[in-house]
Amino acid sequence: MKFSTRGRYGVQIMVDLAQHGTEGPISLKSIADRQKLSEHYLEQLVPELRKAGLVKSIRGSQGGYILAKKPEDIYIGDVIRILEGPIAPVDCTNELDGESCCEKTDFCITREVWVKVRDSINDVVDSISLADLLHDCNKEDVKRLSELFE
Repeated sequence: MKFSTRGRYGVQIMVDLAQHGTEGPISLKSIADRQKLSEHYLEQLVPELRKAGLVKSIRGSQGGYILAKKPEDIYIGDVIRILEGPIAPVDCTNELDGESCCEKTDFCITREVWVKVRDSINDVVDSISLADLLHDCNKEDVKRLSELFE
């Protein structure tokens, strides 16, 4: 299973916002520069994160983006699913339409392998928050950012 740049860059955006959130709204240009990513590509991803309620946009000359929730309340799995869709190594394990994807679903011997792979990936990405990623990196910044949401 391979995640696309949408999911990977989305995680990078969210981590950057968490790292620099105490500085106020962050422009996509500054994120793109720090992360060495295409600003144009980030412009395509951020609206989906905003619509999902993970980031807020601030208008004006000092505007940009901020996290809409505390870093400990945003999980990597949420970001990936918003930008990539369901995490499923094969179509028949897609939680949305997996049961009806194939006439062999009810008796397929190998499907259980793919369900376990799906569940393992989901367990990992759903157990890692933005705060977890930043924890060792800059403990004081994570604390200050969490205080902004109190």
